[in-house]
Amino acid sequence: MEQRVALITGGVRGIGRAVARALAERNWALAVTYRKSEAEAAAIETEFKGRHFRLMCIRKDVSEPDAAADLQRAVEHEMGHVDALINCAGPFRRVPILEESVEGWHAMFDNNLHPIFYLSRALAPGMMERKWGRIVNFAIANADQHIGQPNITAHYIAKTGVLILTRSLAKVLAPYGITVNAISPGFIETGSVPQEELPKMMKGVPAGYIGAPEDAASAVCFLLSEEARYINGTNIHVSGAWGI
Repeated sequence: MEQRVALITGGVRGIGRAVARALAERNWALAVTYRKSEAEAAAIETEFKGRHFRLMCIRKDVSEPDAAADLQRAVEHEMGHVDALINCAGPFRRVPILEESVEGWHAMFDNNLHPIFYLSRALAPGMMERKWGRIVNFAIANADQHIGQPNITAHYIAKTGVLILTRSLAKVLAPYGITVNAISPGFIETGSVPQEELPKMMKGVPAGYIGAPEDAASAVCFLLSEEARYINGTNIHVSGAWGI
């Protein structure tokens, strides 16, 4: 069987890196992108060196439509095709809505929502031609509730948009054997939150603990599998029952 190829945006740290590791163990060829995380990119190249699978590690700002198109061409030229697109890139921003800047507002949509459209549009034709493909997008737990979020407004609206875009793409691409689904993490320990804040966060999680990046990676692996071939346009919460 021909080796499957996955393109993972934001694939050198946090959840993206956990996804890369999980797919490497399943013998997927990988193209992972980063924007600023040079040290993490070098680390993942060192970690995977000598493994019997192909790896591309590419610095690319996928918030730019031309850059996203260049990425698609580069990966397909090197790898031959792309079977799965996992959109992990997307910064978080906390600021009161009336103190938000125009630049900060735009940044949340430019980095969390628009790249999914750019890359899905670029990669879908190849998947459609091969009659197989997987696209997995990341939202956040409770984005499907459409509640007021005065301190993370732009981020929250962008992630709500991710869910609508996911369902729209699923309807269009399902006839071609392509599934498009979303994963909505709750509190995941990626090292970005100060350790002293974790106990407070944990109190609000019904499961009683903070999730690991591997929890989200497991959901991605399932959605990429043949066992999930009839799951399309859905949103899987990986949150220990927080945000539902």
